[in-house]
Amino acid sequence: MIAPADKESITRAAVLLREGKLVAFPTETVYGLGGDATSDKAVAAIYAAKGRPQFNPLIIHAAEPHALDDFIEWNETARLLAAQLWPGPITLVLPRKKSCPVSLLASAGMDTLAVRIPSHPIAQQLLKEVGRPIAAPSANASGKLSPTTPVHVAESLGDKVDMILAGGKSAVGLESTVVDLVSSKPRILRPGGITREQLEKLLGSIDIASGSETPLAPGMLPSHYAPDLPLRMNADAAAADEALLTFGPDAFVKGGATRRNLSKAGDLEEAAANLFAMLRQLDQGKFRAIAVMPIPETGLGAAINDRLRRAQTR
Repeated sequence: MIAPADKESITRAAVLLREGKLVAFPTETVYGLGGDATSDKAVAAIYAAKGRPQFNPLIIHAAEPHALDDFIEWNETARLLAAQLWPGPITLVLPRKKSCPVSLLASAGMDTLAVRIPSHPIAQQLLKEVGRPIAAPSANASGKLSPTTPVHVAESLGDKVDMILAGGKSAVGLESTVVDLVSSKPRILRPGGITREQLEKLLGSIDIASGSETPLAPGMLPSHYAPDLPLRMNADAAAADEALLTFGPDAFVKGGATRRNLSKAGDLEEAAANLFAMLRQLDQGKFRAIAVMPIPETGLGAAINDRLRRAQTR
């Protein structure tokens, strides 16, 4: 059920979450599929609804950093990033306290927890009203395109979700950047809405994890965010039976049965916000494949290319 995110609907959504039901809600990154993180049953329901591998951890959402005090072991770097970048599109992976009430299923049995404070006002209202941590991966079937509108959620999950709070289109359009703060040196586990350059201004040099490691956080599986059609990157032209995803001025690019432009102005923030919606539009059985023009490997372009490379790994 899609409901406008008014005061009455948010209150109802909080009740459903406390009852162990699933609620999809908007964040600044993508729509999240929320469930009570302290309930094994609710967390299992998230995995079931998404068809998600249970070794891929979930991100735990709270309204304010102090609300995480009972769940994680803070360190100096985490407090710095929280002060500078929260609320916002960054997730921190930290040691979970032994007394942490969050379901072990949500962290895939590991001694770490991925936590985030979203900035979207509807997410903030919901989290404050529900009064407990919410596990919320992207609200889509596992491995499929992440949802940036309530309609995307309904199309992907249908009646597997008890309520969808409608809050318009996600502003960022990419999942949060995930940063490992457990290792000896901070490292990016998943590129996303906060760029490497932004992090290095705060922390200095930062590593990027390889995709072959055991996942500490969502988005680390090599086959992820995949459309049904094969995807071909760095295309300078497209065949007559291919769909074409372009970036920047594209009048010189030949071919393609149809095309979508992530940003005619070459704006990487606009491209990020449009990525999943446009891939959905092109992911149709009447085309043989999706060809994608080169995207600059800078700023948010690194996150876009990360998603596209994962979509190629099928």
